[in-house]
Amino acid sequence: MLKALQKLDTDFANAGSAVSVGKARAGTTATRAVQEGVQMHGGMGMTDQFDIGFFMKRARVCEELFGDANFHAERLALMRGY
Repeated sequence: MLKALQKLDTDFANAGSAVSVGKARAGTTATRAVQEGVQMHGGMGMTDQFDIGFFMKRARVCEELFGDANFHAERLALMRGY
């Protein structure tokens, strides 16, 4: 993410690939973190008693809103001509 942000500041026109890599990595990391949190809490993790269920829903919305890892992998492949 840091490299993507630096690229946006210095070379906005050519920052697309760095942004795609950063977004894909951030999305998969967030999804993995909340899945592990729910797993640790068992079935209780998805109830309203624990915040981890809220974070899981929020991570899912952000994945769909800004593109998931598959979307960004396809975007990178198209940018590189594959």
